[in-house]
Amino acid sequence: MPTQHVEQDEHELRRRHIEEMEKRLERLSGGNLCMGFAPNCPEELHEKFLENMLAFEEQEERPLFDALVEGGVHLPPPEEMDDARLTAKLWELIRAMSLLCHYLYNTDHLSDRELYRYLWAEALRQPTMLMPHNPDFGCHIDVVGSGSDEDNRTYLKYYADEETRGDWARDWPEDEIPAHEDPPFDRDRQLPQRNWDCRKR
Repeated sequence: MPTQHVEQDEHELRRRHIEEMEKRLERLSGGNLCMGFAPNCPEELHEKFLENMLAFEEQEERPLFDALVEGGVHLPPPEEMDDARLTAKLWELIRAMSLLCHYLYNTDHLSDRELYRYLWAEALRQPTMLMPHNPDFGCHIDVVGSGSDEDNRTYLKYYADEETRGDWARDWPEDEIPAHEDPPFDRDRQLPQRNWDCRKR
């Protein structure tokens, strides 16, 4: 078959695939789908974006705790472990989370036991999206990112730089800005970072 005909067939298949995915996304969004693509956007990029978006929209959320246990990670309650065993278990858990493209941030204000307890009792129990085979997906768990007053104070105290602290004081003058302190622990620099292809971890 001439090359021109092959290219035309591939173009037509891609165009139909794009139209089908757009219809599926419209159904999922209740008919209110609104996406803008540049006129010169390559069809391959358009198609890949829609594939990722559709996979995300059709994926059911589930607790990360359940997925880890099903994957063979034993997660005993924190009170059942001494400090040495708990620290080893915490790092096993952190590495297992990274294999599922879930990454932790801003943990240095917590001891190993406090962090494990937070993960075991709270963070891992929340429904989340699990797409470990999608290299474009990553879930970032900011330990002080809830937006609560307590988390905001912790962020400002330990993690915010001077520029951020100054901006905060100007934007929310009613908030008390705590004096900066260095976090008591040194863990964040050792945490796994996002790799664009999680499967290579």
